[in-house]
Amino acid sequence: MYTPETDRTPLSMLIHSLGHVLGDVIVAQDGVSAFELEEDVRQRTKQRRSDGTLQETQTLTELISQLPVAQLMGLIKAFTHYFGLVNLAESVERLRVLAERDRQNGDAPRSESVELALQELRDRGITAQQVQDLLDHAEIRPVFTAHPTEAKRRTTLKKHHRIAEAARQLTADTTFQRQRERLLESIREEVISLWQSDEVRIIKPTVIDEVKNNLYYFEESLFDMIPQLYRDTEDSLRRIYPEHEWRVPAFLRFGSWVGGDRDGNPFVIPSVTVETLKLLMGRSLREHIHSVERLSHRLSQSSRQVPISEELAQSLIHDAPLFPELAQVLERRNPHEPYRQKCSYIHAKLHATLAYVERYEPDWARGGHRPAEGIWYANANQYLADLATMEYSLRTNGAASVADGFLRDIQCSAKVFGLHTATLDIRQHSSRHTNALSEIFEYAGICDDYASLSQAERTVVLERELANNRPLIPTHLYYSPETVEIIETFRTIRAVLSDLNAEAIETYIISMTEGPSDILAVLLLAREAGIYQPGEHSWLNIVPLFETGADLIAAPEIMHTLLSSEAYRQHLVLRNDVQEIMLGYSDSNKDGGFADAHWALYLAQVALAETCFRHRVAMRLFHGRGGAVGRGGGPANRAILGQPPGTVGGRIKITEQGEVISDRYAEPETAYRHQEQIINAVLRSSLGVSIAHISQEWHDAMSSLAQVSRKVYRGLVYDHPHFLEYFRNATPITEISRLNIGSRPASRKASDRIEDLRAIPWVFSWMQSRHTLPGWYGLGSALEHLIQADANGLTTLQGMYNDWPFFRTMLDNAQMILSKADMDIAAQYALLVPDQALANEIFGLIKTEYTRTVKWICEVAQISELLDTSPILKHSIKQRNPYVDPLSFVQIELLRRLRTDPDGLEHSNLEDAILLSINGIAAGLKNTG
Repeated sequence: MYTPETDRTPLSMLIHSLGHVLGDVIVAQDGVSAFELEEDVRQRTKQRRSDGTLQETQTLTELISQLPVAQLMGLIKAFTHYFGLVNLAESVERLRVLAERDRQNGDAPRSESVELALQELRDRGITAQQVQDLLDHAEIRPVFTAHPTEAKRRTTLKKHHRIAEAARQLTADTTFQRQRERLLESIREEVISLWQSDEVRIIKPTVIDEVKNNLYYFEESLFDMIPQLYRDTEDSLRRIYPEHEWRVPAFLRFGSWVGGDRDGNPFVIPSVTVETLKLLMGRSLREHIHSVERLSHRLSQSSRQVPISEELAQSLIHDAPLFPELAQVLERRNPHEPYRQKCSYIHAKLHATLAYVERYEPDWARGGHRPAEGIWYANANQYLADLATMEYSLRTNGAASVADGFLRDIQCSAKVFGLHTATLDIRQHSSRHTNALSEIFEYAGICDDYASLSQAERTVVLERELANNRPLIPTHLYYSPETVEIIETFRTIRAVLSDLNAEAIETYIISMTEGPSDILAVLLLAREAGIYQPGEHSWLNIVPLFETGADLIAAPEIMHTLLSSEAYRQHLVLRNDVQEIMLGYSDSNKDGGFADAHWALYLAQVALAETCFRHRVAMRLFHGRGGAVGRGGGPANRAILGQPPGTVGGRIKITEQGEVISDRYAEPETAYRHQEQIINAVLRSSLGVSIAHISQEWHDAMSSLAQVSRKVYRGLVYDHPHFLEYFRNATPITEISRLNIGSRPASRKASDRIEDLRAIPWVFSWMQSRHTLPGWYGLGSALEHLIQADANGLTTLQGMYNDWPFFRTMLDNAQMILSKADMDIAAQYALLVPDQALANEIFGLIKTEYTRTVKWICEVAQISELLDTSPILKHSIKQRNPYVDPLSFVQIELLRRLRTDPDGLEHSNLEDAILLSINGIAAGLKNTG
């Protein structure tokens, strides 16, 4: 496990050190023979890549085929742990390079930073007031989802965090030799522990397990990082626009789907959602409690030395009778320390809030009562008010610097994380609402078969019912379990928002929205639960999710009809006339292929922005992007800059999922860099820095590319009668469906149809088998068609690549995913298909399209090889691939054995090894799901 000694870059030296530790651990734990086997396989795979001969492939295949499962498992462990260490090393190196650039650049803003964006805005004549106006209504919200392509256990994450900390110190110039030896020993300790631990989960995680796993990133990274990010943003604003008095609201907040996303997940039930909210609130409250304890240690000011504000004095008088025992203690312990007294009362209120949250049940017959007014925090504003009282007193009594210190960080955390850490989005499939209302309407004698009505007919029924104030659903429910679950979900939301935390849930998302009735259905169910009361309140954003190609085309007309509905506009007025719309990148790609999905999403955004503007409604887009390119993945900042002009406007939500969550958020410094890049992109995109003129010629060219690409893609995936047979056998989709890394089933229905398969396992399977098909298939044919059909086609495409961020981002993402493909190894997976004539036919189509796509992308980008303009990424992928290859060869052999004798004595061991190989390949390739 070494990199060449001749490579003396800091990254290579760090990887060498970590690889050396791993090699020693392998020898110590499994013996010299295990290490020699790993080195032999590694050298053979490297030789195969350099020679490219069939003989090398056959020799390697024969070697692996003769190894027992135990030795294959040892190989998988070795290379999987190696990639874990390499990923950490690359993360450490990114931060080291950023720090070095900062030192070299002095006061100059670093690339893709907030300050650089502001400097560009100022240079282009954007005024401070324009920036302030944008910030006043801006909302940037990363939304964490369950991440079924990320198999790291929480235990593993913590071990990797400790290794990364040691690695950072190891690479520091000021580290002495003895310190280096101790650091390497601590790394060795963690690697041994990793080697002796279960790398993947033995049992399938529950939804609550997934909630706790996502909370890790808040605990270890975000709670500490966010205040610094806001501080630096304010400092940058003052440096670039010193003439302006800045107000910086909490424009960056966080959301979560875990525990709220019930679309196709039978395990997300109302009680699980309540438990999720309690965990989210509990985590935030404990963080605030700890912060207030630290603040109390700092605020030792004595009233004998300096006066306090009248407001603070009155607040202490008000708090004392609410906490009489505490007041007596404070009188003895801190008689002249008013700030510490106030911190103690705040501390007590936070504890009372936490105790209430922990015992909360939405059914009050089993739950208990809310605490008495004043002794707990019903919302974050009450907590912030107490903090503001101390801040004002400090500022008016000679301690402004103290107010701008740790207290300011606590206030920032309270604004960003509230008392709930992250807002929980609720998501459900549109058909579930339709079926529930069909039963409800039939029971009430309103409509015999609502589900059979057309969209227009359903809309008429719903608008009529929304205009009727009489109750529709009885207190006691006599419906099917499925309908009862829908009703209880809405009743649970109402109970939580009214009795626990009004900020805990803001959004209800409707999957597979196909018409206005799908949105009005949710509004009616919300009204029946008391979440919506016309003319009084509406507590939820009701958000359509447009996913398939057909839905994206229909989306603008659907929204026009909806926004023309008086019944719906009554709700929207109560939501400040802001309409959130979610776009699905995964199913649109699975439906029409890479280029078609990109263009359909682009056109939908333009048309939706025009529709909302025409109806005088502010639009907030929610981008449902995955980690893989086939699911909208790639650098988030470039994706934002590639959005159509006028569609960001300071408001954007983006899902964070797949292994990119740990890649972006496991370390505070990495999370900081990711967030500053997003803010940079939102500022530039919203105020016009990144926008290029899009000519009709470009528009027509992209439309042609999308049309041809879709035809080629669907011709293979949906129209070829035996494609499904190839997919099921030439990828580990069946085994992935059993992988214990996510609580959600792989398919929405008990079906073998590609249409019913979730996009995550679809993309994940093609990445594992090194085809990477969803991230590029059809694009090469489309480029070739345009270039050959138009004498100026290549020139046009080159201009688009150079000057259109959308098009450049699309092709650059395709370059990245093509670089991770390997047609030689994909051919080995194709050998798993029982019908080899079929395998040769379909793989031949895939390989030909791969070659065509690589050729024409290089022509358009005017490069010799893929990623020539991204040398660091190119080098990283080139270095990784030889280490991924052994895992692929081992996985192929394991799949062959398991499928040849599925009921054999080694079935369990084979399955465990396959699941571990899936995890290892994902770690090696990255951007997989």
